[in-house]
Amino acid sequence: MAEIGVLNNLRVVKEVDFGVYLDGGEHGEILLPRRYVPANCKVDDKIRVFIYLDSEDRLIATTEGPYAMAGDFALLKVVAVNSAGAFLDWGLPKDLLVPFSEQRPLMEKGKSYIVRVYVDKQSNRIVATTRLDKYLDNDPGNFHAGQEVKLLICNQTDIGYKAIINGTHWGVLYSNEVFQSLKRGQKTKGYIKKVRDDNKIDLCLQKPGYEKVGDVTETILNVLKKKGGFLPVTDKSSPEIIYKLFGVSKKTYKKAIGAIYRKRLITIENNGIKLISK
Repeated sequence: MAEIGVLNNLRVVKEVDFGVYLDGGEHGEILLPRRYVPANCKVDDKIRVFIYLDSEDRLIATTEGPYAMAGDFALLKVVAVNSAGAFLDWGLPKDLLVPFSEQRPLMEKGKSYIVRVYVDKQSNRIVATTRLDKYLDNDPGNFHAGQEVKLLICNQTDIGYKAIINGTHWGVLYSNEVFQSLKRGQKTKGYIKKVRDDNKIDLCLQKPGYEKVGDVTETILNVLKKKGGFLPVTDKSSPEIIYKLFGVSKKTYKKAIGAIYRKRLITIENNGIKLISK
């Protein structure tokens, strides 16, 4: 059966002048308008489509993907506000409604907000909410230190950035451990740094501890070779410079440099590091 709010692979059952009808199972036949029909499409072909309600509350299909689907969190912009609520640009002709009851705080036209998209069970309409906490779990479950996760950067706070982990939990990136520019709504790879005793989750953008030192040593040696065997990087170099060069924190960099030095692959000069010629 076709599922509203997500992508479906549906079979073409009928061709008409204005498009094709798809087998929606219990939902009946669903129109895919002509402008979205692939070239040379015929009956019994399967097409990957997104299903939603049009402006007249009829089920309709499109081959265009929205910026976010049911179950997703995303940063979306308010394009209109009226007596029904706020409307977001989500990449489809019909804007996405956020009812007033789902707005915390009240939304303003022109501003962007992190929302969760969902299907309203009573109306089958796809709507969104800024009340995120009720969709995020407080139990850290099976998360463990060093685990790679997907992050959605949300609000910046006094201590760092709140981020949604794998679409299921809140976590925190601390400002003194972030050495790159982060924007609200940005999706990025991260790691679990620690699951705290209070069940809060600390995050980092580099794999923590010595697990990543092997990768970093290889990166440093490759950069040294590309730069002619010398880099003007010292203990006094800023974390931002080190991150720009090697994509890691200064702490991880120093561990990697120590490992390379012990292997006698580099010398540490007053003004930088030098590759030992063999």
